[in-house]
Amino acid sequence: MTQGSDKDRELARQARIVALVIAATMIVWMAGTWIGGAIGLPARYAFLFDFAALAGFVWAMVVTYQIWRKRRDNEG
Repeated sequence: MTQGSDKDRELARQARIVALVIAATMIVWMAGTWIGGAIGLPARYAFLFDFAALAGFVWAMVVTYQIWRKRRDNEG
């Protein structure tokens, strides 16, 4: 194997992890909001789900940017 294909595989693995985090964050966020509303949790607890979702999405954006930069550097 060449070093280029190893880097491509690593970037692909990171991209899959980002996709899983985005999907899981969205599902947990929607489920938490729905369950919280169904059992009558106060609104302040809904903000916990919102902030956790924001943290997951921010992390995904940062890692996606890192992947983009690495891929751009590998091509040039």
